[in-house]
Amino acid sequence: MATGRKKLPDFFRDDSIDPVDAVTGKRKPLTRDISTPSAKDVKAGMSTKKKAGFYLSMEIIERFNRKFYELKLAGIAIDNKSTLLELALAFALDDLDKGAKSRVLRRLDNR
Repeated sequence: MATGRKKLPDFFRDDSIDPVDAVTGKRKPLTRDISTPSAKDVKAGMSTKKKAGFYLSMEIIERFNRKFYELKLAGIAIDNKSTLLELALAFALDDLDKGAKSRVLRRLDNR
């Protein structure tokens, strides 16, 4: 029977061995902020995007997925779900900019 608890390693210590570095060799430190793409990245088609986390109802997720695949099957040139969501959100934001004529605002008022 064990007499004591095992001491867990401190995974956040800076002086520990990095398993990625151990396998691939020492990595070079970053010379720029990776959250801001360079002009070269933007020209190559890499835009300034960031992953966002939202909670959505299962009904909306299912409708969104169904619509995405319907569009794909219909031959609509849509890259991925992020593209569809970005366009839908842009439409909703444009609608909100209409003020009193906004369909989104009316939906919010009727909740």
